[in-house]
Amino acid sequence: MPENVSGSTVIRRYAAADENAAMDVWSRAGGLAHPFIPGEGEGERARKMREIYLVHAENWVAETDGRVVALLGLLDAEIGGLFVDPEAQGTGVGRRLVEHAAALHGSLSLEVYEKNTGARGFYARMGFVEESRRVDEEYDEVMLRLTRRAPENHA
Repeated sequence: MPENVSGSTVIRRYAAADENAAMDVWSRAGGLAHPFIPGEGEGERARKMREIYLVHAENWVAETDGRVVALLGLLDAEIGGLFVDPEAQGTGVGRRLVEHAAALHGSLSLEVYEKNTGARGFYARMGFVEESRRVDEEYDEVMLRLTRRAPENHA
């Protein structure tokens, strides 16, 4: 059942018909967040997103005025990706998607590039703490594993 975020924004399950809109959000948001990743938002990374992540993850979208403005991918209680349209960043849509994931799964974890300072600040404000770090061998970039305990009211 869709969750109403604000007057005209709804959180709902991703549907196959959302593919192009979700890919557009992913490409633009990912390119801004990861300028240090060669080919971010295109090519092989886009193919994997389209053929693997959008097919196999538990995906949710935020839709404002009938337009997809954010995408959240979950692998059980791990946030595999959160991408918010650059024009919708700062509107609370990303926060609502994370809270939606917490309502579904309780404790959450994710990995974020150390260089992605905007996302790191967002997740810190959302109560995530660093648990560990590793080097992503494909891009030789430091990845931080962040976790957040379940909200007190989560069963």
